[in-house]
Amino acid sequence: MPAWSRLLDPFGTRTYGRKAPLVLINGLAEQAETWFRNHRFWSRYFDVHMPNLLVYDGDALHRRIQSGEPISVEYLVQQLHLYLDQYVQRPPYHLVASSLGGKIAVEFAVRYPELTNRLVLICPSGMGDKEQLPIIEGVRRNDMTALVGSVFYRRRHVDRNLVKFYRSQFPNRKWKTGLLRTVRGTMDHMVRPLMPKVQAPTLMIAATEDKIVCPKEAEKAAAELPNGHFLMIPHCGHAPQQEKPWLINRLVTHFLTSPKPTSHPRFLQLLLANPSPSRT
Repeated sequence: MPAWSRLLDPFGTRTYGRKAPLVLINGLAEQAETWFRNHRFWSRYFDVHMPNLLVYDGDALHRRIQSGEPISVEYLVQQLHLYLDQYVQRPPYHLVASSLGGKIAVEFAVRYPELTNRLVLICPSGMGDKEQLPIIEGVRRNDMTALVGSVFYRRRHVDRNLVKFYRSQFPNRKWKTGLLRTVRGTMDHMVRPLMPKVQAPTLMIAATEDKIVCPKEAEKAAAELPNGHFLMIPHCGHAPQQEKPWLINRLVTHFLTSPKPTSHPRFLQLLLANPSPSRT
């Protein structure tokens, strides 16, 4: 197929069949909608799922809190498995995870290797030194400027609606309680020792200006993966999927669909990234 026609393919005729399932796992940002700059692009090629594992003012989370049980990574992995087992039922799954979601994805991939296809970890936590969590101070002080400044390298990439959502949640005591209990139950959970046990081909993405997790620790962790690939993104903060969506969208598509994926595809490979959707 010529290059020009491949560019037009997403708008052309679709063939019958199910696309390969892709599961997006967000971190403390809570909302699945934090993938708003990515999921439409990926949905051209995959059956995209965005389970809301964390809803800080949700009844499910607070029933667990009231019962005295922690909001732990173990619990979140169980919730992810339940969601996939009950409502998707089409393994193996591609997993793309950011920040805290990286801990969940790694634990899931090690516990359920038969359910995991390929893995992309974007600025994942749990790889080394204790993370910085300015989101907590921002919420406690009702300081959106501090919160946003800690996550994004360039603030112009911040979506106004995202800021509006969090500002509206600051007065919500139930929401704050859910957030603080989640941080308490997950922040000390390290997945670095599990790196040698991850069987799935894995792309680790770090950012040079990440103020939440250490990019150098992520690079060291990637070297411990049996089938690992690593990319350091310059001039970017803790959320590359929002700050660098053009790159992340095409890089992830390449990695999840290429017979021989790489973390450093050529520019033309990214520009013309338009593989035939995987179908079953």
